[in-house]
Amino acid sequence: MSNVAVKKKRPVHLNLLQIRQPIPAVVSILHRASGALLFAAALWLLFLLDRSLASPEDFQEVKRYLGFTVVKLAMLVLIWAFAHHFCAGIRYLLLDLHKGIELPAARMSSVIVFVASLALTAFFGAKIW
Repeated sequence: MSNVAVKKKRPVHLNLLQIRQPIPAVVSILHRASGALLFAAALWLLFLLDRSLASPEDFQEVKRYLGFTVVKLAMLVLIWAFAHHFCAGIRYLLLDLHKGIELPAARMSSVIVFVASLALTAFFGAKIW
């Protein structure tokens, strides 16, 4: 009997698109991504607010700028990011209070986060469109 260890064949590279994450993990990843997106977008939003308060002419210019389709799409993404981050944040607060930590409840709360954030995005997106 030899002491040579048998090497297992391991993947050469990791394809993240082929990994099937459970829904609570997807909510967690999107919570972090939406938070980073909101942080990065804060500079743009603060700039727009500053310009809109500078003068009535600048307010009209910002209003015209916000009417562009590309800007509306960017705002729609930010609305989703805020809605998702808000809903997932409430979910995590409840988890910190040990509410819904069982697997079926955790999966259901993850689905609720997705549905609620998409519903809020549709509602507020209809307001800006």
